[in-house]
Amino acid sequence: MDAQAKVHQTLETAVANVLRALFRVLLRHSMSYTTFEALARSAYVEVAMRDFAIEGKKPTISRASILSGLTRKEVQRLLSLPERESADSGSERYNRAARVLTGWVRDPDFLDADGEPLTLPMEGPKGFAALVRRHSGDMPARAVLDELHRVGAVEWLDDQHVRLHARAYVPAGSASDKLEILGHDVAALIGTIDHNIQHGTGDPRFQRKVMYGAIPRRDLPAFRKLSATQAQSLLERMDRWLQVRDRVDAARNEEKSAAAPRRRVGLGIYYFEEPAAPSTHGETR
Repeated sequence: MDAQAKVHQTLETAVANVLRALFRVLLRHSMSYTTFEALARSAYVEVAMRDFAIEGKKPTISRASILSGLTRKEVQRLLSLPERESADSGSERYNRAARVLTGWVRDPDFLDADGEPLTLPMEGPKGFAALVRRHSGDMPARAVLDELHRVGAVEWLDDQHVRLHARAYVPAGSASDKLEILGHDVAALIGTIDHNIQHGTGDPRFQRKVMYGAIPRRDLPAFRKLSATQAQSLLERMDRWLQVRDRVDAARNEEKSAAAPRRRVGLGIYYFEEPAAPSTHGETR
């Protein structure tokens, strides 16, 4: 088998593994294969047009047809469909809401004497609106509050005061909100893997995991607790580093940073658990 054939075989195996995990979610939420196929066709064409045009030339239906294997007529039909909601808009809402929560649990101006998040009035120098201005820029305070209330992160104490209910933007009750996180986080991980395949030698992005294949079930609660505590601590340190360089804070020092190019940056950590494989050797990757 030549090198190119081996790459294709490896890719097919990898895609099958990804799809098995994805299809468990789709079937659990009653998405048919027909719907999935329509989404796949549309996404293939979108990516072919957006990311694979020949340098210096406009993307064409003919090139998208060649890359995707779909007919020109089908490509044209898919391009004429109404656009779906941008993933970037959902991610921006997610990020802004998360920043406000982070500020609420860390910013001394919004903590009590014991370091606990204060119950906040809507207005005032230590009110919710001031918290949003400081940690989420020009986003309307009411829009942020509605989003945090929608996902169960805050609760009304009375008509004018709000209290923190959860310290992270993790929707507690809505399946649609959790599925939206699936779209953001899995896409980000695949993007990192794709980058490392192309540029990993000279410009690698961090992508590691630690995994053991035969941990006794009685030890899992302790590891879940340990991993959650350690991971949260690391993410909070990374958040502090990023916050002072974020565009919201940069706007306060516009002369130095307004012209600097900006990119969305993050670090994700996740816990996984599955039935033990035959091997019992430790593996770190």
